[in-house]
Amino acid sequence: MPVVEESVVIARPPQEVFEFLSRFENIAVYDSSVTSSGQVGDGPVGVGSRGRGTSKIMGQQFDWVVEVAEFDPPRRMVSRSVEGKLDFTVTFELEPADGGTRVTQRIDAASGLGGVFGKLADALVARAQGRTVRANLETLAEWLVEHPQG
Repeated sequence: MPVVEESVVIARPPQEVFEFLSRFENIAVYDSSVTSSGQVGDGPVGVGSRGRGTSKIMGQQFDWVVEVAEFDPPRRMVSRSVEGKLDFTVTFELEPADGGTRVTQRIDAASGLGGVFGKLADALVARAQGRTVRANLETLAEWLVEHPQG
């Protein structure tokens, strides 16, 4: 199972960063592979909440639905895919750091991304996705500094 993990320090408080990350509609703001995203249903986000979206990875487009499996504001949120071709888990861990927040994003994906690219592509996809995740976290950091939520 390919794993990608990257971290960045954001010059915003943990609660503010967590609130932004926990809104499904914000995924497309900072994640360059996501072309659309939003919450399924209404109400506050918590364990059992679902989000849906569309991603484009290595030229392939995928629709997905995730469900929040862990929700511990402002420290940790875990979402797992429950519908779609991709089998993945996304974990965000937040901790105070350098007057802001260290955000660590970990993506655990099924080998071959559900057979879409094949197992031999795992290393290539993991490297490419690692670069993308790092760039996405840097975009997130810039966005939150330029658009304070507080």
